[in-house]
Amino acid sequence: MDPEFWKLFGQVFLEVFTFLVLIFGLLGLLIPVFPGLVVMWIATLIYAIFQTSLGAMTWVGWLLFALITILMVVGNVIDNVIIAKHVRDKDVPWSSILWSFAAGIVLSLFFTPIIGIIASPVALFLAEWRRLNDRDSAMAHTKAWMTGWGWAVAARMGIGMVMIVFWGLWAWTTA
Repeated sequence: MDPEFWKLFGQVFLEVFTFLVLIFGLLGLLIPVFPGLVVMWIATLIYAIFQTSLGAMTWVGWLLFALITILMVVGNVIDNVIIAKHVRDKDVPWSSILWSFAAGIVLSLFFTPIIGIIASPVALFLAEWRRLNDRDSAMAHTKAWMTGWGWAVAARMGIGMVMIVFWGLWAWTTA
């Protein structure tokens, strides 16, 4: 068979595979404890490694990969900041917030991410109810957590979409 065919086939396969992993990571961002941005970044890292090994990595590719890396780091920090800000605006102490985050992470590891999604606001509610002895205030603080979570999902999704756009520019304008 023609070596050019295999080169083209490999490039198309790499781009389709990378794009599918990017979409998987983007959809995974709907689950708060799923590291969707990291999954997306790893896909672009693997793409960069292959492009470098083929001698096809340009300065534009490196620049876009650097921007994708910065977005991944910022996105992983900002989602926790958004959630924490919403509950801190209600004067929820850091101890309750940390209990909430810890419950979500631990139960997601031992069970499923869905359990973690449920455990995090429940843990916040229980911590606040115990602290305040007021169910209505604890519920208001939990609603603030849920609002923060919604905004965090929106922020992560936006960042994930920009990562895909940057990768698309990289893949299809530097090839």
